[in-house]
Amino acid sequence: MKLSDRANAIHGSATVELNARVLALKKSGVDIIKFNIGEPDFNTPENICDAGKRAMDEGKTRYTAVPGTAELREQISKKLREDNGLSYAVNEICVTTGAKQAIFETMMALVQAGDEVIIPTPCWVSYESMVKIAGAEPVFVPTKQTDDLFNLDIPAIAAAVTPKTRAIIINTPNNPTGVVYPKETLLELLELAVKHDFMIVADEIYEKLIYNGQKHFSIASVSEEAKAHVVTINGFSKSYAMTGWRLGYLAGPQELVKAVQRLQGHITSAACSISQAAALEALAGPQDSVVKMKAAFDENRVTMFKLCSQIPHVTCREPDGAFYLMPDISWYYGKSADGTQVKNSADLANYLLEKAHVAVVPGDSFRAPDCIRLSYSNSLKNIERGMEQMRQALAELK
Repeated sequence: MKLSDRANAIHGSATVELNARVLALKKSGVDIIKFNIGEPDFNTPENICDAGKRAMDEGKTRYTAVPGTAELREQISKKLREDNGLSYAVNEICVTTGAKQAIFETMMALVQAGDEVIIPTPCWVSYESMVKIAGAEPVFVPTKQTDDLFNLDIPAIAAAVTPKTRAIIINTPNNPTGVVYPKETLLELLELAVKHDFMIVADEIYEKLIYNGQKHFSIASVSEEAKAHVVTINGFSKSYAMTGWRLGYLAGPQELVKAVQRLQGHITSAACSISQAAALEALAGPQDSVVKMKAAFDENRVTMFKLCSQIPHVTCREPDGAFYLMPDISWYYGKSADGTQVKNSADLANYLLEKAHVAVVPGDSFRAPDCIRLSYSNSLKNIERGMEQMRQALAELK
Protein backbone atom coordinates (compact mmCIF):
# COMPACT_ATOMS: atom_id res chain seq x y z
CA MET A 1 0.00 0.00 0.00
CA LYS A 2 1.23 3.48 -0.84
CA LEU A 3 0.97 5.73 2.20
CA SER A 4 1.15 9.50 2.27
CA ASP A 5 4.47 11.26 2.77
CA ARG A 6 2.91 12.79 5.88
CA ALA A 7 2.24 9.38 7.44
CA ASN A 8 5.63 8.01 6.46
CA ALA A 9 7.43 11.00 7.97
CA ILE A 10 5.92 10.55 11.44
CA HIS A 11 7.30 8.07 13.94
CA GLY A 12 5.13 6.47 16.58
CA SER A 13 5.21 7.94 20.09
CA ALA A 14 8.15 6.35 21.90
CA THR A 15 6.42 6.59 25.28
CA VAL A 16 3.24 4.95 23.96
CA GLU A 17 5.20 2.15 22.25
CA LEU A 18 7.29 1.52 25.37
CA ASN A 19 4.20 1.31 27.54
CA ALA A 20 2.71 -1.28 25.17
CA ARG A 21 5.88 -3.36 25.50
CA VAL A 22 5.82 -3.07 29.30
CA LEU A 23 2.17 -4.14 29.41
CA ALA A 24 2.99 -7.18 27.26
CA LEU A 25 5.82 -8.17 29.64
CA LYS A 26 3.57 -7.77 32.67
CA LYS A 27 0.91 -9.87 30.97
CA SER A 28 3.48 -12.64 30.48
CA GLY A 29 4.17 -12.63 34.22
CA VAL A 30 7.23 -10.37 34.49
CA ASP A 31 7.04 -8.00 37.46
CA ILE A 32 7.93 -4.66 35.87
CA ILE A 33 8.23 -1.48 37.92
CA LYS A 34 6.92 1.30 35.70
CA PHE A 35 8.94 4.50 35.87
CA ASN A 36 8.02 5.20 32.26
CA ILE A 37 4.39 6.18 32.43
CA GLY A 38 3.34 9.84 32.42
CA GLU A 39 0.09 9.65 34.34
CA PRO A 40 -0.98 9.81 37.99
CA ASP A 41 -1.20 6.44 39.73
CA PHE A 42 -4.40 7.59 41.48
CA ASN A 43 -7.94 6.75 40.51
CA THR A 44 -10.13 9.64 39.39
CA PRO A 45 -11.63 11.20 42.56
CA GLU A 46 -15.00 9.77 43.55
CA ASN A 47 -16.94 13.03 43.26
CA ILE A 48 -15.77 13.42 39.66
CA CYS A 49 -16.74 9.85 38.78
CA ASP A 50 -20.13 10.37 40.41
CA ALA A 51 -20.69 13.44 38.22
CA GLY A 52 -20.00 11.34 35.14
CA LYS A 53 -22.45 8.68 36.32
CA ARG A 54 -25.13 11.32 36.96
CA ALA A 55 -24.63 12.68 33.48
CA MET A 56 -25.38 9.25 32.05
CA ASP A 57 -28.39 8.73 34.32
CA GLU A 58 -29.73 12.14 33.32
CA GLY A 59 -29.37 11.41 29.62
CA LYS A 60 -26.52 13.84 28.99
CA THR A 61 -25.16 11.50 26.36
CA ARG A 62 -25.70 13.50 23.19
CA TYR A 63 -23.50 15.82 21.16
CA THR A 64 -22.66 19.14 22.74
CA ALA A 65 -21.57 22.31 20.97
CA VAL A 66 -18.22 21.79 19.25
CA PRO A 67 -16.24 24.06 21.63
CA GLY A 68 -17.82 22.41 24.70
CA THR A 69 -20.82 23.07 26.91
CA ALA A 70 -21.39 26.65 27.95
CA GLU A 71 -21.37 25.57 31.62
CA LEU A 72 -17.93 23.98 31.38
CA ARG A 73 -16.42 26.87 29.43
CA GLU A 74 -17.82 29.32 31.98
CA GLN A 75 -16.20 27.29 34.75
CA ILE A 76 -12.90 27.17 32.83
CA SER A 77 -13.10 30.95 32.41
CA LYS A 78 -13.58 31.29 36.18
CA LYS A 79 -10.70 28.91 36.88
CA LEU A 80 -8.34 30.80 34.58
CA ARG A 81 -9.31 34.10 36.19
CA GLU A 82 -8.96 32.91 39.80
CA ASP A 83 -5.96 30.58 39.45
CA ASN A 84 -3.96 32.21 36.69
CA GLY A 85 -4.97 35.85 36.50
CA LEU A 86 -6.24 35.31 32.94
CA SER A 87 -9.34 36.97 31.56
CA TYR A 88 -10.94 34.87 28.80
CA ALA A 89 -14.55 35.01 27.64
CA VAL A 90 -16.42 31.79 26.88
CA ASN A 91 -15.98 32.35 23.13
CA GLU A 92 -12.20 32.49 23.64
CA ILE A 93 -12.13 28.93 25.04
CA CYS A 94 -12.40 25.60 23.24
CA VAL A 95 -12.73 22.23 25.00
CA THR A 96 -10.84 19.42 23.29
CA THR A 97 -10.35 15.67 23.47
CA GLY A 98 -7.29 15.95 25.68
CA ALA A 99 -4.71 18.74 25.87
CA LYS A 100 -2.84 16.93 23.10
CA GLN A 101 -5.66 17.75 20.67
CA ALA A 102 -5.61 21.37 21.83
CA ILE A 103 -1.92 21.68 20.93
CA PHE A 104 -2.35 19.86 17.63
CA GLU A 105 -5.30 21.99 16.53
CA THR A 106 -3.42 25.13 17.53
CA MET A 107 -0.57 24.10 15.25
CA MET A 108 -2.99 23.32 12.42
CA ALA A 109 -4.62 26.73 12.80
CA LEU A 110 -1.38 28.72 13.16
CA VAL A 111 1.26 27.35 10.80
CA GLN A 112 1.76 26.24 7.22
CA ALA A 113 4.52 25.17 4.84
CA GLY A 114 7.57 27.40 5.17
CA ASP A 115 6.84 28.44 8.75
CA GLU A 116 9.12 27.58 11.67
CA VAL A 117 8.21 26.64 15.24
CA ILE A 118 10.83 26.82 17.99
CA ILE A 119 10.87 23.91 20.45
CA PRO A 120 13.18 24.11 23.49
CA THR A 121 14.84 20.78 24.25
CA PRO A 122 14.56 18.42 26.06
CA CYS A 123 10.94 18.40 24.91
CA TRP A 124 7.82 16.25 25.06
CA VAL A 125 7.84 13.64 22.31
CA SER A 126 4.75 14.81 20.38
CA TYR A 127 5.60 18.48 19.78
CA GLU A 128 7.90 17.73 16.85
CA SER A 129 5.40 15.49 15.08
CA MET A 130 2.55 17.96 15.56
CA VAL A 131 4.58 20.73 13.96
CA LYS A 132 5.57 18.52 11.03
CA ILE A 133 2.02 17.28 10.43
CA ALA A 134 0.91 20.90 10.30
CA GLY A 135 3.47 21.45 7.52
CA ALA A 136 5.97 23.63 9.40
CA GLU A 137 9.58 23.00 10.41
CA PRO A 138 10.56 22.43 14.05
CA VAL A 139 13.60 24.42 15.19
CA PHE A 140 15.18 22.84 18.25
CA VAL A 141 16.91 25.11 20.76
CA PRO A 142 18.64 23.43 23.72
CA THR A 143 17.83 24.71 27.18
CA LYS A 144 20.67 25.67 29.50
CA GLN A 145 23.17 22.86 29.99
CA THR A 146 25.32 24.30 32.81
CA ASP A 147 24.08 26.85 35.32
CA ASP A 148 20.32 26.67 35.90
CA LEU A 149 20.18 23.38 34.00
CA PHE A 150 17.21 22.91 31.65
CA ASN A 151 15.90 26.47 32.05
CA LEU A 152 15.07 28.40 28.87
CA ASP A 153 18.12 29.89 27.15
CA ILE A 154 16.68 33.22 26.00
CA PRO A 155 19.77 34.38 24.02
CA ALA A 156 19.79 31.05 22.16
CA ILE A 157 16.07 31.37 21.41
CA ALA A 158 16.58 34.94 20.18
CA ALA A 159 19.35 33.73 17.87
CA ALA A 160 17.00 31.08 16.44
CA VAL A 161 14.24 33.54 15.55
CA THR A 162 13.93 34.26 11.81
CA PRO A 163 11.29 35.96 9.66
CA LYS A 164 9.77 32.45 9.29
CA THR A 165 9.27 31.98 13.04
CA ARG A 166 5.55 31.60 13.70
CA ALA A 167 5.49 30.17 17.22
CA ILE A 168 7.35 28.64 20.14
CA ILE A 169 5.99 25.77 22.25
CA ILE A 170 6.84 25.84 25.94
CA ASN A 171 5.82 23.47 28.73
CA THR A 172 6.02 24.61 32.35
CA PRO A 173 6.19 22.73 34.65
CA ASN A 174 8.15 20.71 32.15
CA ASN A 175 7.87 17.19 30.83
CA PRO A 176 10.46 15.61 30.80
CA THR A 177 12.77 17.69 33.03
CA GLY A 178 10.52 18.75 35.92
CA VAL A 179 11.74 22.35 35.60
CA VAL A 180 9.42 25.27 36.40
CA TYR A 181 10.34 28.27 34.25
CA PRO A 182 10.81 31.44 36.34
CA LYS A 183 8.55 34.45 35.79
CA GLU A 184 11.54 36.60 34.83
CA THR A 185 12.55 34.19 32.07
CA LEU A 186 9.01 33.98 30.71
CA LEU A 187 8.79 37.77 30.62
CA GLU A 188 11.97 37.86 28.54
CA LEU A 189 10.43 35.31 26.17
CA LEU A 190 7.27 37.40 25.92
CA GLU A 191 9.34 40.44 25.02
CA LEU A 192 10.86 38.46 22.15
CA ALA A 193 7.45 37.26 20.97
CA VAL A 194 6.03 40.77 20.89
CA LYS A 195 9.13 42.19 19.17
CA HIS A 196 9.14 39.54 16.42
CA ASP A 197 5.37 38.93 16.37
CA PHE A 198 5.26 35.18 16.98
CA MET A 199 2.92 33.14 19.19
CA ILE A 200 3.78 31.41 22.45
CA VAL A 201 1.95 28.10 22.84
CA ALA A 202 2.03 27.64 26.62
CA ASP A 203 1.37 24.06 27.68
CA GLU A 204 0.40 24.34 31.38
CA ILE A 205 -0.96 20.82 31.93
CA TYR A 206 1.18 20.24 35.05
CA GLU A 207 0.49 23.65 36.66
CA LYS A 208 -0.90 22.29 39.94
CA LEU A 209 2.01 19.90 40.51
CA ILE A 210 4.71 22.30 41.77
CA TYR A 211 6.97 21.87 44.80
CA ASN A 212 9.89 23.49 46.65
CA GLY A 213 8.00 26.76 47.07
CA GLN A 214 8.08 27.42 43.33
CA LYS A 215 5.13 29.18 41.70
CA HIS A 216 3.47 28.77 38.33
CA PHE A 217 3.24 31.85 36.14
CA SER A 218 0.83 32.08 33.21
CA ILE A 219 2.56 34.22 30.61
CA ALA A 220 -0.68 35.53 29.09
CA SER A 221 -1.60 37.23 32.38
CA VAL A 222 0.77 40.17 31.82
CA SER A 223 -1.35 42.34 29.53
CA GLU A 224 -3.72 42.44 26.57
CA GLU A 225 -0.65 42.57 24.31
CA ALA A 226 0.60 39.37 25.96
CA LYS A 227 -2.79 37.69 25.47
CA ALA A 228 -2.60 38.50 21.77
CA HIS A 229 0.66 36.51 21.55
CA VAL A 230 -0.20 33.52 23.74
CA VAL A 231 -2.32 30.38 23.49
CA THR A 232 -2.78 28.77 26.90
CA ILE A 233 -3.20 24.97 26.91
CA ASN A 234 -4.43 22.97 29.88
CA GLY A 235 -6.50 19.94 30.78
CA PHE A 236 -7.70 17.53 33.43
CA SER A 237 -5.45 14.48 32.99
CA LYS A 238 -2.65 15.30 35.40
CA SER A 239 -4.18 17.46 38.15
CA TYR A 240 -7.38 15.41 38.48
CA ALA A 241 -6.13 11.93 37.46
CA MET A 242 -8.48 11.94 34.48
CA THR A 243 -6.16 10.60 31.78
CA GLY A 244 -8.71 8.16 30.36
CA TRP A 245 -11.48 10.76 30.25
CA ARG A 246 -9.55 12.57 27.48
CA LEU A 247 -10.38 16.20 28.12
CA GLY A 248 -8.36 19.38 27.66
CA TYR A 249 -8.85 22.95 26.55
CA LEU A 250 -7.21 25.98 25.05
CA ALA A 251 -7.74 29.69 25.59
CA GLY A 252 -6.48 32.33 23.22
CA PRO A 253 -7.31 35.14 20.80
CA GLN A 254 -10.88 34.82 19.55
CA GLU A 255 -9.90 34.62 15.88
CA LEU A 256 -7.59 31.68 16.58
CA VAL A 257 -10.13 29.91 18.79
CA LYS A 258 -12.77 30.21 16.05
CA ALA A 259 -10.33 28.65 13.58
CA VAL A 260 -9.68 25.79 16.02
CA GLN A 261 -13.42 25.25 16.40
CA ARG A 262 -13.83 25.03 12.62
CA LEU A 263 -11.07 22.44 12.43
CA GLN A 264 -12.44 20.47 15.35
CA GLY A 265 -15.89 20.41 13.78
CA HIS A 266 -14.42 18.25 11.00
CA ILE A 267 -12.17 16.11 13.22
CA THR A 268 -13.93 15.01 16.41
CA SER A 269 -16.73 17.56 16.83
CA ALA A 270 -17.28 18.05 20.56
CA ALA A 271 -15.41 16.22 23.29
CA CYS A 272 -17.28 13.50 25.18
CA SER A 273 -20.38 14.91 26.92
CA ILE A 274 -19.91 12.65 29.95
CA SER A 275 -16.28 13.70 30.34
CA GLN A 276 -17.35 17.34 30.17
CA ALA A 277 -19.85 16.82 32.99
CA ALA A 278 -17.14 15.17 35.08
CA ALA A 279 -14.69 17.99 34.31
CA LEU A 280 -17.25 20.57 35.44
CA GLU A 281 -17.31 18.85 38.83
CA ALA A 282 -13.51 18.65 38.87
CA LEU A 283 -13.25 22.44 38.63
CA ALA A 284 -16.32 23.42 40.66
CA GLY A 285 -16.13 20.73 43.35
CA PRO A 286 -13.78 20.27 46.31
CA GLN A 287 -10.07 20.43 45.54
CA ASP A 288 -8.77 18.31 48.43
CA SER A 289 -7.97 15.42 46.09
CA VAL A 290 -5.56 17.69 44.18
CA VAL A 291 -3.86 18.73 47.42
CA LYS A 292 -3.58 15.09 48.57
CA MET A 293 -2.17 13.93 45.24
CA LYS A 294 0.37 16.75 45.10
CA ALA A 295 1.57 15.93 48.64
CA ALA A 296 2.05 12.27 47.67
CA PHE A 297 3.96 13.22 44.53
CA ASP A 298 6.16 15.56 46.55
CA GLU A 299 7.09 12.75 48.94
CA ASN A 300 7.82 10.51 45.96
CA ARG A 301 9.90 13.26 44.36
CA VAL A 302 12.10 13.70 47.41
CA THR A 303 12.62 9.95 47.75
CA MET A 304 13.40 9.25 44.11
CA PHE A 305 15.75 12.23 43.80
CA LYS A 306 17.66 11.18 46.92
CA LEU A 307 18.02 7.59 45.72
CA CYS A 308 18.94 8.66 42.19
CA SER A 309 21.61 10.99 43.54
CA GLN A 310 23.18 8.09 45.43
CA ILE A 311 23.78 6.01 42.29
CA PRO A 312 27.44 6.30 41.24
CA HIS A 313 28.17 8.30 38.08
CA VAL A 314 24.56 9.54 37.73
CA THR A 315 23.86 13.27 37.91
CA CYS A 316 20.41 14.80 38.21
CA ARG A 317 18.80 18.21 38.68
CA GLU A 318 16.25 18.30 41.48
CA PRO A 319 12.82 18.73 39.82
CA ASP A 320 10.41 21.43 40.96
CA GLY A 321 7.28 20.33 39.09
CA ALA A 322 5.34 17.63 37.24
CA PHE A 323 6.38 14.09 38.27
CA TYR A 324 9.61 13.40 36.40
CA LEU A 325 13.36 13.22 36.93
CA MET A 326 15.79 13.40 34.03
CA PRO A 327 19.16 12.06 35.19
CA ASP A 328 22.30 12.05 33.04
CA ILE A 329 23.43 8.43 32.73
CA SER A 330 25.92 8.87 29.87
CA TRP A 331 28.88 7.67 32.00
CA TYR A 332 27.59 4.14 31.41
CA TYR A 333 27.78 4.40 27.63
CA GLY A 334 30.39 2.03 26.26
CA LYS A 335 30.02 -0.31 29.26
CA SER A 336 28.70 -3.86 29.05
CA ALA A 337 27.35 -6.70 31.19
CA ASP A 338 26.35 -10.29 30.40
CA GLY A 339 27.22 -9.76 26.75
CA THR A 340 25.02 -6.68 26.44
CA GLN A 341 26.75 -3.46 25.44
CA VAL A 342 25.23 -0.08 26.25
CA LYS A 343 25.93 2.45 23.48
CA ASN A 344 23.16 5.00 24.10
CA SER A 345 20.09 5.81 26.17
CA ALA A 346 17.90 3.38 24.23
CA ASP A 347 20.34 0.56 24.97
CA LEU A 348 20.42 1.54 28.64
CA ALA A 349 16.61 1.61 28.83
CA ASN A 350 16.45 -1.85 27.26
CA TYR A 351 19.14 -3.11 29.64
CA LEU A 352 17.26 -1.81 32.69
CA LEU A 353 14.03 -3.34 31.44
CA GLU A 354 15.59 -6.77 30.91
CA LYS A 355 18.06 -6.80 33.80
CA ALA A 356 16.40 -4.70 36.52
CA HIS A 357 12.79 -5.13 35.39
CA VAL A 358 12.43 -1.35 35.57
CA ALA A 359 10.86 0.59 32.70
CA VAL A 360 12.33 4.02 31.92
CA VAL A 361 12.10 6.21 28.82
CA PRO A 362 15.31 6.81 26.83
CA GLY A 363 16.30 10.44 26.56
CA ASP A 364 16.61 10.22 22.79
CA SER A 365 12.81 10.37 22.71
CA PHE A 366 13.01 13.86 24.23
CA ARG A 367 16.13 15.02 22.34
CA ALA A 368 18.22 14.49 25.47
CA PRO A 369 20.53 11.65 24.40
CA ASP A 370 22.61 11.65 27.60
CA CYS A 371 19.58 11.11 29.82
CA ILE A 372 16.68 8.88 30.74
CA ARG A 373 13.32 9.99 32.09
CA LEU A 374 11.99 8.56 35.34
CA SER A 375 8.42 9.09 36.54
CA TYR A 376 7.80 9.15 40.28
CA SER A 377 4.08 8.67 39.80
CA ASN A 378 4.22 5.37 41.65
CA SER A 379 4.10 4.00 45.19
CA LEU A 380 6.95 4.77 47.58
CA LYS A 381 7.51 1.02 47.92
CA ASN A 382 7.94 0.62 44.16
CA ILE A 383 10.17 3.69 43.95
CA GLU A 384 12.48 2.36 46.64
CA ARG A 385 12.53 -1.13 45.15
CA GLY A 386 12.90 0.05 41.56
CA MET A 387 15.73 2.47 42.30
CA GLU A 388 17.63 -0.26 44.18
CA GLN A 389 17.17 -2.66 41.26
CA MET A 390 18.44 0.07 38.93
CA ARG A 391 21.47 0.70 41.15
CA GLN A 392 22.36 -2.98 41.20
CA ALA A 393 21.96 -3.37 37.45
CA LEU A 394 24.07 -0.30 36.68
CA ALA A 395 26.80 -1.53 39.04
CA GLU A 396 27.23 -4.60 36.83
CA LEU A 397 28.09 -2.50 33.78
CA LYS A 398 31.87 -2.52 33.36
